[in-house]
Amino acid sequence: MDDWIEERLGLRALKGALLDKPLGPNVGWSQTLGAIALFLFLLQAATGVVLSFYYVPSPDHAYAAVTALDKEVPLGWLLRGLHRWGASLMVVAVLLHLGRSFLHGAYKPPREATWMAGVLLLFLTLAFGFTGYLLPWDQRAYWATVVGQWIIASIPFVGGILVQALGGLEVGGATLSRFFVLHILLLPAAMVALLAVHLYLVQRHGVAGPPRQSTGAPRPFYPFHAVKDLAACLVVFLVLLGLAATLGAPLERVADPTDTTHLP
Repeated sequence: MDDWIEERLGLRALKGALLDKPLGPNVGWSQTLGAIALFLFLLQAATGVVLSFYYVPSPDHAYAAVTALDKEVPLGWLLRGLHRWGASLMVVAVLLHLGRSFLHGAYKPPREATWMAGVLLLFLTLAFGFTGYLLPWDQRAYWATVVGQWIIASIPFVGGILVQALGGLEVGGATLSRFFVLHILLLPAAMVALLAVHLYLVQRHGVAGPPRQSTGAPRPFYPFHAVKDLAACLVVFLVLLGLAATLGAPLERVADPTDTTHLP
């Protein structure tokens, strides 16, 4: 039976390529940042799917839907807390991963394409944060998005076009619905496609280690580094769970476009 499956799916060859790939002896805990960022993205996707079941992308219903999620859905407050703090931790993880890659010279040949894909993934991560920030439709979300729209509008040549595509300078129903579509459809599709490219390039060119002389024999990814990835992701999840359980996801009063005294 094993041979029948192997002949059709080639799982042994896939296992050899993914798990048995040798890593340099200097690859250590700092190289777990990429796995942490990937783990947080998958967690954001899972929690986001559940949240979207209860969310209504309309100025008349968005705030009420979020409030009901916090108060009426079992553990809804915890789910929203995981999503909210997971977004922040994902930005931190991607920035640290990019910084570590830069310090280890991962932008040098032959890894230039890997580096460029990583930079684009950072921009997508920030776009996730910007589009998701508006969705609770409270005062903080509304007025912070107004500021963000004006910043985008100030970009030379393309700023006006981008703002109009995002619903205009006057944040309203069009802005909310377009941000929602970007947040749950277009950005995830772009992220998955770019992640596939990035992971393929990492697989092809290997993980960049510290720029110092390697000592010792190469070791396989599994179990040598896979255990570190799993341990690091577990620690991050426990920290995230603690933040969500103790701090939750803050929610101010419903957005009021006429309240120009609010300081975002």
